[in-house]
Amino acid sequence: MEKTYYITTLGCQMNEHDSEIMAGMLGEMGYTESSVRNAADVILINTCSVRDNADKRFFGILGQLKKIKMENPHKVVGVCGCMMQQQHVIDSLKAKYPWVDLVFGTHNIHELPELLEKILSEREKLVAVWEGSETIVEGLPANRKYKHTAYVTIMYGCNNFCTYCIVPYTRGRERSRKPEAILEEVRNLVKDGVLEITLLGQNVNSYQGIGSDGNMTDFSALVRALNDIEGLARIRFMTSHPKDLSEELIRAYAECEKLCPHIHLPVQSGSSRILEKMNRKYTREEYLLLVEKLKKAVPDIAITTDIIVGFPGETEEDFAETLSLVEEVGYDSAFTFLYSIRKGTPAEKYEDQIPEDIKHERFDRLVELVNCISAEKNQKETGKVREVLVEGGSKTNKNALSGRTGGHKLVNFTGDSSLIGHIVDVRITESNTFSLIGEIEE
Repeated sequence: MEKTYYITTLGCQMNEHDSEIMAGMLGEMGYTESSVRNAADVILINTCSVRDNADKRFFGILGQLKKIKMENPHKVVGVCGCMMQQQHVIDSLKAKYPWVDLVFGTHNIHELPELLEKILSEREKLVAVWEGSETIVEGLPANRKYKHTAYVTIMYGCNNFCTYCIVPYTRGRERSRKPEAILEEVRNLVKDGVLEITLLGQNVNSYQGIGSDGNMTDFSALVRALNDIEGLARIRFMTSHPKDLSEELIRAYAECEKLCPHIHLPVQSGSSRILEKMNRKYTREEYLLLVEKLKKAVPDIAITTDIIVGFPGETEEDFAETLSLVEEVGYDSAFTFLYSIRKGTPAEKYEDQIPEDIKHERFDRLVELVNCISAEKNQKETGKVREVLVEGGSKTNKNALSGRTGGHKLVNFTGDSSLIGHIVDVRITESNTFSLIGEIEE
């Protein structure tokens, strides 16, 4: 009988790529992907510990799985990812969710086949594996979502310890892959038809890969080496910490034609006082200077960001500084978040928490400003011809295709499905707040 799996992924691109790897390993075990979660033999939830809504979704899904597991005890329900690196979550699973069979963390993804076999052969109720080696395991298979684009993890972990963030505790300290391993992976991806790669890491700017010759390769040097790979068309990366954005990387933007004119540069707050309290290790002025240098190197660079609203102690004056910074930078788009307490972080113990009604009121003002600027930036694209990597059918128009410009703007346009996976010239004819509309340039 056919064996099937279903993976629910919560959180960031790192989690998405981890899920691709788990899917690849399950494929090698003879499993095929099910389109229906409840029908799958193995059901996995890849969790996120950063965002509050991801927490809520996770426990909501677990509750839904109880009935499925009770009706079909042979099914395997597994949970993995960042949340599983926290002891209080493990304790809660053991006490309240006994229908979960398998628990493993971010360091143990490569052990999935062995853990699953153990579950199936010994029928243990719970295999809790949240402590593991921080050794980087190379050569794991991946079942990629798209044939023409791919995620490439270049480093793991984080050393920054921002006071609101749990990632250093769940993903561990920074570990960089060897540059040769990354280059080999990308060359193989290109042979498989990949045109665009996105380099992943909690902070790619701090990448320091030690090569076989013992020499260190920093992030800008890695980008330049990737830029020389024949057949590769586009290089992206995320996420980038401002404190480690080097002059060399800014120069690479100007000199490497394959490095897309887009940077995701999380600012989190426009107030230097709040930035210090967040332990971000840069000031408002230093951040704005980086933006100025980037715009000088690449005048039409698209800049996106992350912003937290309502961090403990944030005054109306602090928030006003965030609004003014957003206007000064002119972000193409921004991910905006209401601050939520993450158990185990320093900010959890701060006594000057902001009331929810104030957080929501500020959040609404920020979103309105961000959307207004995004609409203005998109309107300026009208009439321009942009190279678009066609990703597939449009989600909003079944008769249209969609893809991304080098600046990561979403474009919908009419075209034949044979264009999927190709880069085409598209003239922008209309704009919306979150996307563009165009037509193929003949």
